[in-house]
Amino acid sequence: MAKDSHQRAAEFHEQAAHAHRVAAAHHGKEDHLTGHELSRQAMEHSARAYRESQEALEKSAALATSGAKKS
Repeated sequence: MAKDSHQRAAEFHEQAAHAHRVAAAHHGKEDHLTGHELSRQAMEHSARAYRESQEALEKSAALATSGAKKS
């Protein structure tokens, strides 16, 4: 279960990185309106990736804690 959470967070980080690369390409082509919109989307992906990473970390910590109590 925790592995799935980390995988999901990694996928959001990949989406954010891709969106940042696409936005940079549009800025480089002086397509600033599209570049700004893509930058906004990239920031949304980054925020989602951060939230998913935090949730994965919390789930991992909970699993580690519950595993330590069983020992």
